[in-house]
Amino acid sequence: MKKIKAGLVALAAALALTACGGNNKADDKASNQDTSKENVTSNAGSNESSGEKSFSGKTLTIAGLDSGYGTEGWKKVIADFEEETGAKVEAKFEKNIADVIRPEIQAGNSPDFIYHSVGTESALTETMVKENMVDEITDVLDKKVPGEDKTVREKIIPGFLDTAVTNPYGDGKTYLAPLFYSPTGLWYNKAMFKEGGGKYELPETMDDFIKLGEEAKKDGIALFTYPTTGYFDTFTFAMLYDIGGQKLFDKLMSYDKDAWENEATPYFENTGKILKYVNKDTVAQANNESFTKNQLQVMKNESLFMPNGTWVVEEMKDAEGVAKDFEWGLMPLPKVNKDGERYAYSFFEQGFIPKDAKEKELAKEFVAFLYSDKAAKAFAENGGAVQPIEGAEGMLKDEVKKSYYSIYENGVKAALGGWTATPSVEGVDMTKTIFDSINSVANGDKSVEDWHKEVVEAAGKIQDAMK
Repeated sequence: MKKIKAGLVALAAALALTACGGNNKADDKASNQDTSKENVTSNAGSNESSGEKSFSGKTLTIAGLDSGYGTEGWKKVIADFEEETGAKVEAKFEKNIADVIRPEIQAGNSPDFIYHSVGTESALTETMVKENMVDEITDVLDKKVPGEDKTVREKIIPGFLDTAVTNPYGDGKTYLAPLFYSPTGLWYNKAMFKEGGGKYELPETMDDFIKLGEEAKKDGIALFTYPTTGYFDTFTFAMLYDIGGQKLFDKLMSYDKDAWENEATPYFENTGKILKYVNKDTVAQANNESFTKNQLQVMKNESLFMPNGTWVVEEMKDAEGVAKDFEWGLMPLPKVNKDGERYAYSFFEQGFIPKDAKEKELAKEFVAFLYSDKAAKAFAENGGAVQPIEGAEGMLKDEVKKSYYSIYENGVKAALGGWTATPSVEGVDMTKTIFDSINSVANGDKSVEDWHKEVVEAAGKIQDAMK
């Protein structure tokens, strides 16, 4: 997945739902993958046992992103769904799918199911949410997964259904179906640490982290780097969960000014301390080329850690000048308090049913089928996408990729969710205010206190607009 970060940073202020997610993180990170558009139509099972299968004679239309995961997994899932239901599926997957289907949607001819996540530059999903064009799918959660005994709710990993992304209106109802999740955290070279024969201990607390910064500094190594400031979303969200759990996180994602001013203070203080140990050669305002130079610092043993996601492995597989003993390692964020808990933020993508879909019941059946073991296996084995159901990561063929999902073992919790939907506020972009300022803090042009103050002011303006 190649451009997964840019979408979040570029997200329009008119609607600040972010995934991943994330994403859609996959829309942007994946868009540089060398895959061409795919139009998928499969007729498996549509002519057999007419009348015996509940949706025989029906046709489901699907539109989706041709992402870094490719389309082979979708092809297999579609064929299996047709076999299971007797329905016919007409699907198209393209890199610019938002541009392709927007005229259809405006003409009242929406596909029955759309695979397109929040956080993209096109903001298609955000716009449809804002205009109340997305159908509720809460009832799907209590449907039996086709071909299985469990319900959809029983299959989905706890937490994925309790976010401002899946429940954008705060009414306790689900509108976006969570798909394909990817853990994030701090990436490092195992060879630099004792687990790989190196000299350093992996830090468990922020105090340990800062002490390691001093130790590494004596060896001429920086503690920290970052590809671009946009990558601080995963870092930030994990720390906010650590500071106050999901309750505080939800308040902050809803632009609660008092919460940003008071309860979020440890985030700014700890981040400020870490930024004192940023590699001096980290390229600020990095573009699509120079951000990989920042990532290469970890691979050349010039910096110990950087925030990133699982896509970095594929992204940097052909990097040159890498230390000969290099091996990727991934760990959760060190905890702020010694007695606290450690978190790793997870991006996830989404799919949804438009309100004017012609075959809503068939679309709901398809959504339920996406959480079957059969579908999860097809996605994992054909593109490496992991569905948010128990054990799906075990279906991956690549053992190294599979190991990254073990970050949630040993008591580490998943941080999920993102900004809630808001009206447009002229001149205010919360993601830019909280993340872009990090460059100025790192180089000393802006104090941590001023950065904190600007974020509080931005939250207050958005909160007022929401009222």
